Order: sequence, then C-alpha cells, then structure tokens
Amino acid sequence: MERGIISVDRWSEGSQLYFLTHLHADHTVGLSPRWKKGPVYCSHISARLFHHKFPGFDTSLIRTLQIGQWHSLSLQTKVEVMAIEANHCPGAVMYLFRGEFGVTLYTGDFRWEVASEITQMGKNMIANALKNDKVDILYIDNTYCNPSYSFPSREVAAQQVVNIINSYPEHDIIIGIDTLGKEDLLLYISKMLKIKIWVWPERLQTMHLLGLHDNFTTKTTLTRVRAVPRYSFSVETLEGLNAMRPTIGIMPSGLPWKLKKVGRKDNSCSLSSLKTETDNDLHMNMRNRYTNNIEKHHQYIYTVPYSDHSCFSEIVEFVKFLCPNNIKGIVSSSLSYVDPCYHLHNIYGTSSLCQKHVIKEEKARVEGECKFTLVCDSSTEVKYKRKRIRQSRQYGACLRKTRVSLLRRFNRGAKLTTEDCSDE
Repeated sequence: MERGIISVDRWSEGSQLYFLTHLHADHTVGLSPRWKKGPVYCSHISARLFHHKFPGFDTSLIRTLQIGQWHSLSLQTKVEVMAIEANHCPGAVMYLFRGEFGVTLYTGDFRWEVASEITQMGKNMIANALKNDKVDILYIDNTYCNPSYSFPSREVAAQQVVNIINSYPEHDIIIGIDTLGKEDLLLYISKMLKIKIWVWPERLQTMHLLGLHDNFTTKTTLTRVRAVPRYSFSVETLEGLNAMRPTIGIMPSGLPWKLKKVGRKDNSCSLSSLKTETDNDLHMNMRNRYTNNIEKHHQYIYTVPYSDHSCFSEIVEFVKFLCPNNIKGIVSSSLSYVDPCYHLHNIYGTSSLCQKHVIKEEKARVEGECKFTLVCDSSTEVKYKRKRIRQSRQYGACLRKTRVSLLRRFNRGAKLTTEDCSDE
C-alpha cells in the first residue's frame, strides 16, 4: 500500500486512516487522549475499553468494525477492510485489506490454536473473504517464530495452573498478569475451584467493562487466589509475603523466564530481567523450558507456558493455510528474533486456499521434476546444484536486506507499504 494511506498500530507518522489491533501498551505507543491525527478503527470491545485506557479521548474519532464483514473505506482509491478475531486478548483483531494494491493481512498479536472454536471461525471467515484471491503480503506476529517454541493449548496450561493451586491447599496464590489479557485463565480457575479471584481496583473496572461481574473481587478476605500486576511479580515480593504467610507465585507466560541472581551473597532472584545468553544457550534453555512445560524457578515460583501468542507450529499451520506471496514480521525486539522468512520460506505454495487447478498444476510440475531427476545425467545434476546454490545465495542476500528493513521499521506495529517487498 502507498505511504500516507493506512497505518496499523503505528501512530507516529501521518496517514489517512489508523487501525488498532488491540489495547496492549506496546501497540499504542504514540496514541494518547490528545490524539487528533485522524479516525481510529478498532473492534467493538476495544472501543468499549478506550475511555478506560485513554480518559478524555475524543470518541468521535473512534470507528468500530463488525467482525467478519467487509467495510469500504473513504479514500482516494477503493479500499476494503475486514476485522477477524485474533484470539489474543479481549478486543484483539486481525485486519484483512483489499484494494488496487492487492490483498494484505495484518495479524497483530494472535493465537492460532488449531482445535480452538475461535480459530475455526476465523479460518472460515478468511476462506470466505478471500475466495480465489491470495494474500500478497502477510504481516505476522513472529513473537515465537522459532522452532524452539512449542507449548500446549491454553486450556491445557490453565489446567496445569489449577493443579499447582490444588497442590498447595494451605497457601495463598498470586498470579502475575497484565492490565488486559488472561481473563479466560482467571475465569477457568474461578469456575474449577468455585472461588472468586482478587484483582486490583483498576483491573476490576476492566472486568466489569468486559461484562465479568461475578468472578472477581477486591476484598482479600474472600479468596486466597490473587491476580497481581506483572510488574509487581518478583522473588522479592514472594519472599516478603512468605515472611507473613505461606504463598506461591505462578507466572503464566510463553516467555522463557530466566532468574538472575542479584548481589554476590544474595541467593534471591528477579523475574523483571532476562539473563543475556548466547544463541546456543538460549536455544537449549527454550527447548528444556517447553519440554518440561512447568518449571519451579524458585522455591516460591512456578512458570506455566500459558501464551496468548502463537507458537512456531501454529505459525506454520497459519502460513500453510494462507500461502502468502510474501511474509513480514511485526516484532523485531523478540528475545529470539529471526526473520520469519528464515524458517517459513519453504512452506510457501502449500495453502489449502489455493484453487484446485493450481494444486493440480503444481502436482504435475513436481511429478515432472521428479521424473526428470530420475533420468538426468551427471552434467544435469551439476547444473541443478549450481542453480540451487545461486538461489540460496540470492535468498540469503534478501534475508539480510529484509532484516535491516524490518529492524528499522517494525519496532512496534507496522506501516503498510509494498516498497520493501522481499520477494524479488
């Protein structure tokens, strides 16, 4: 898309229209109650939470989009957009754009759990919307776009949290969460244990805005399970609480949390910072992290891989489903950042959305290449090897160019443009 027309989760530059995927802080940098640059498009749930997030925001600038419906935009060129449930946090959506520039899908943060009912609905929406079209550019949540990341469904992880709580019947429990998200986890705990869960006052307001009135409280005397702000979750906090009463902390996150010792003689640790590691160490730690699923990092702290982002296998399934012509990551600050094309380039062209005749043609082409390979002589094999080496070098050069471009442009969110297409 041309510069100056549409921006998604990007608020620092001038555009005609602005789109918000969800209200997490890293997607709203530059958005404030003083916003005057233009209309902001979002889901109905995000619109409901807007005033709570940005008191005094001019609500006349908010435009809500119905999930699963095409909406025409008032621009100098014809553009249509569809919002699709992202299955990340309340109000989070993906955006499918269609116009003279082609078809672009921006996922924002998303979770593509194959067995999830929400994912199946999203799959049907995308298939019906695209029909015979293909996605030209896919801007994808690449937070965990690394084969080392593999974690269970949120339902399984939620049961792991319940199991931990049940194993400490005499302890208080604190769970680290953000200001938005993990509501389904807390509801699951509340219903399975038949208890209310304590949240801080501002979080209770958010719960009420989401229509959740019966499962949460701000009275500590009514429950032993408390959801606390993630920034206040630390070993120091747990040690202080245990000095008064037995307490266990649970951190539900897809991140490979590492505890770093502070001070020479102090054996306490902090969850607020991640230890710097080599790539090999990081790879091994992540593999161990997700093989074990639940880890006890400290005598008072458990971590459970409950993630609102897609893990690598889910990202692969999503890309196979779409078969985009080009992929760009929206996250450049991830601990294990790798250009998504590095791991995903070999699955292009395998989409279940491709037309049947395209699939037949591809099958015939592959069969033809196989027959040719079987009868080729040694000189032909050498030519094929040289061709593959040239393609590999060209691809490596494209990767380096793309990575530099992404690091410059995708610190947070993305500006939709076709100027740095890596599929050259």
